[in-house]
Amino acid sequence: MSTATILLLALLLDAALGEPKWLWDRAPHPAVLMGRAVAYLDRGMNTANGGILAGALALALLVGGAYLLGTALSLFGDIVQIIISAILLAQRSLVQHVRAVANGLRVSLGDGRRAVAMIVSRDTAQMDQSAVARSAIESAAENLSDGVIAPAFWFLVGGLPALMVYKIINTADSMIAYRTPKYERFGKAAAYADDAMNWIPARLTCLLIAVPSGVVTQWIDIMRDANKHRSPNAGWPEAAMSRAIGVALAGPRAYDGKMQDFPWVGSEGARVIGPREIDAAIAKLWTAWGVMLALVFLLALFD
Repeated sequence: MSTATILLLALLLDAALGEPKWLWDRAPHPAVLMGRAVAYLDRGMNTANGGILAGALALALLVGGAYLLGTALSLFGDIVQIIISAILLAQRSLVQHVRAVANGLRVSLGDGRRAVAMIVSRDTAQMDQSAVARSAIESAAENLSDGVIAPAFWFLVGGLPALMVYKIINTADSMIAYRTPKYERFGKAAAYADDAMNWIPARLTCLLIAVPSGVVTQWIDIMRDANKHRSPNAGWPEAAMSRAIGVALAGPRAYDGKMQDFPWVGSEGARVIGPREIDAAIAKLWTAWGVMLALVFLLALFD
């Protein structure tokens, strides 16, 4: 099979099955194993004498190991590649987590807060309904890029080895790239590598949301808001999603008990929102996924 055909089947398998609980209750998920590898090197190499070079060496070891493992798994044939790639894609599980927030809000604010706390790192205890909904929608947009479009993009570029490399870098970024005294230097290589790996996918995600939603004509505004974000990449899918469903995203939020005054994305959009707007964002997730699936199908057809 061609690379595009393998990816096409993996996308369909992920959309159909997602993350079977019965399986991952009995075996560690590959993402968990990647996290353990990152944590092991963090414990062993992020010492008082560590720093940028130690972090770069740790990342090189992780990347090398992921590449070799991806290459080895590829030797087992197309079926293994389809299964592993489907496991490392996250469309269905993303939709399930975001939908849980909407369903929680329909029950009570407390249920919504508990559900959104599963997918965001910000403080949720004092959130009102609109803040809960915004958090879920922002997470939906960002994770569409990180968890679906970027893995698919890198699989197309370099097969399973490239996908494995992307996932280990993304995992390292989520674990050791914090701006804290412990990780400011050690996690810098992971942060820069993740930014580089996501540069194209984030903008591709933006287009996959904006074009079918008919808001690509607002590209100048989307670019303006995307560049307000502290991340060079996360703002792009957020800015497109904001305009696609007509809501304001980002804005002030609390981390570790401290309120931070982030700028609004799509400031002219609605600010009083709830489950209905989360549902609209979920619909955009599937639309973007469908457009990507069609593009991959065309690649497979002519490959």
